[in-house]
Amino acid sequence: MRPSKGFAGKGLRRIVAALLVGLSLPYGAGAQDRASLVADTLFMQDNSVLVAQGGVEVFFQGRRLTASRIVYDQAANRLSIEGPIRLSETGGDTVILGSQAELSADLRDGLIESARIVLDNQLQIAAVEAARIGGRYLRLDNAVASSCRVCAASETPLWEIRARRVVKDEVRQQLYFDHAQVRVAGVPVFYIPRLRMPDPKLKRADGFLLPRLSSSTTLGTGIEMPYFLTLGTSRDLTITPFITSDQARSVKLRYRQAFRKGDLTLQGAVAIDQVADGLRGYLFADGSFALPRGYRLGFHGEFASDETFLTNYDITDADRLTSYVDVIRVGRVELAFGKLRGITSLRSDENASTIPALVGDAIWQRRYAALGGHGVLEFSSHGHLRTSTTLTDADGDTVPDGRDVARASVGANWRRDWVLGGSGITGAVLGEARIDSFNIAQDSVFAGTDTRLWGAAGVELRWPWARVGKDGLRDILEPVIQIVGAGASDAAIPNEDSVLVEFDEASLLSLNRYPGFDAVETGAHANIALSWTRLSPQGWTTGLTLGRVIRAEDASQDFSLASGLGGTVSDWLVSARLQTAGGLVAAGRVIADDDLNVARGEMQLSYAQKTYSLGAGYIWSIADAAEFRAEDVSELALNGGYALNDYWKLTANGRYNVAANLPNRAGIGLSFRNECVLLDLSLSRRFAQSTKVTADTKFGVTLELTGFGGSTRGGAARTCQR
Repeated sequence: MRPSKGFAGKGLRRIVAALLVGLSLPYGAGAQDRASLVADTLFMQDNSVLVAQGGVEVFFQGRRLTASRIVYDQAANRLSIEGPIRLSETGGDTVILGSQAELSADLRDGLIESARIVLDNQLQIAAVEAARIGGRYLRLDNAVASSCRVCAASETPLWEIRARRVVKDEVRQQLYFDHAQVRVAGVPVFYIPRLRMPDPKLKRADGFLLPRLSSSTTLGTGIEMPYFLTLGTSRDLTITPFITSDQARSVKLRYRQAFRKGDLTLQGAVAIDQVADGLRGYLFADGSFALPRGYRLGFHGEFASDETFLTNYDITDADRLTSYVDVIRVGRVELAFGKLRGITSLRSDENASTIPALVGDAIWQRRYAALGGHGVLEFSSHGHLRTSTTLTDADGDTVPDGRDVARASVGANWRRDWVLGGSGITGAVLGEARIDSFNIAQDSVFAGTDTRLWGAAGVELRWPWARVGKDGLRDILEPVIQIVGAGASDAAIPNEDSVLVEFDEASLLSLNRYPGFDAVETGAHANIALSWTRLSPQGWTTGLTLGRVIRAEDASQDFSLASGLGGTVSDWLVSARLQTAGGLVAAGRVIADDDLNVARGEMQLSYAQKTYSLGAGYIWSIADAAEFRAEDVSELALNGGYALNDYWKLTANGRYNVAANLPNRAGIGLSFRNECVLLDLSLSRRFAQSTKVTADTKFGVTLELTGFGGSTRGGAARTCQR
């Protein structure tokens, strides 16, 4: 039969307006319902049949169809399509492949032969025939589903689900399997009469999450089976029962809700086990909400029934629970912040009534420019309460105890820098002043109201030197000296917030090294520092900082021995760092005297390559009663990972108490990840024991079949052998 009209030529596809054909759609269709068709060849038969062939593409309502040949029968309003066929939905999350098809003109109904469905580039479902029904359902009979790659030499996937029928609901975004059989390496594992799973692109859906198997010497061997429940578009609840072989029974709950201007999360658990009598549990709460005028409200709450519950159930190792509510606003030149905290101790050897139970802080800061320099103006307040009120001394007398403190402060700092002539020397003038008013109660020594005025001023000189070598190496050497004078009015203030003073690169050049408000640094002193940095064109850098403080008066009574800041001459601060293009990063800091006796030190080392990584950390500090440390601290931490191949990875970590010559923690993990499976095996041991914590060994197993809604993305796909 001769065509009544004909158009040919592959060049037509490359013209912007190559072919736009308005297909006849159901009555009432508007211009937005018309389809666009592009092909190498297009002609009409009997004035009612449109034939397109050669690189055919059809675009209609977000769907895209490609095929080698399409015949459109206008009278029947049907499409006959010859493959290879590729039909993709809006966004490309769902792709349907086939050899040939009979579809309605709007691509919503019909049959596709030798069908294969690809969901979110992960899960594949294959069937002899697929039926599209009403644009909502896709039905596949005698189907096989898997996200594993299948090779010609080995057509059996690592895992697969075979079903008599699979129905995909586009509206609910669910997959329904009838008479499903789960197979691993081709071997049937278990049978499920009816199985429902979420579409891979669905982020939230009711149903069971992946179970987790664990074993603990404290609780026994058990399994967690979480169930996720959606409560509308903005709320959800996760329920996780946990049962062990040692008769431990617990239920963990997590509730989340999103609001128009904030969010809320509640999580907790209740349990009955052999560790303690009665019902045990915990509850944590977190929230954040936007307030008017740029403020933001946040809160966090913590509660535990006893000292060991959080540790037994691997929730946290914290030995103090802190709950708070805060309000904050951060602007370009202004900060406003307020926070109220409640603290509960879980330490069995700590008298909870003597630590602050309620702590409040408020700060307002504003940057300003004045006299050619810049500074910060600050108003702040603080208060804390203890629950204890009296104490019996050695003579049997009752004395007040549980110090309560309230403070209000006003302070400002200022700095101006100059470049001095053409020598390259830079100079600066800097100063800071503050007035603090304290009200102290429940203390037989410091009770009452006292006000302290403190101020400090100084000058600073820097002389940076730079050199570029013939090989491209750049060296920067910078000596710095600060001459500082500081003084304070007499006041009897107990030091509670500035006991631990860090001597590091940040505090070396500082007018006041105390981190809090209770103590201030006074007297005349010189801060001296020398820094050196080398930059290599090969991508590595190294640096060294050396410094100390020289005082006019002895400061041994002001600073702890471990801080290194006491005496008329402080210990040396030595800091070094190295980073190479090959993945090595090393940093260390040491505080030592002239005889190289180290008071405090720390070191971090990491090395990362494509197949392996190593990390180490070490801390050391001498015993110091002023810092509430009765024994030396010396601890080594190690971690590492090694990729055995593209799929298997081995990890290990450990902590060792060098001072006590005892291990603290150790753990090892083995994971397997490919395009369709994630397997995690972990083994950990806690060696440390106390009245609160017992030694414990734990083993965990997690198995995940990737490709379903909310699941983890797969790893490297296995390679097919040719």
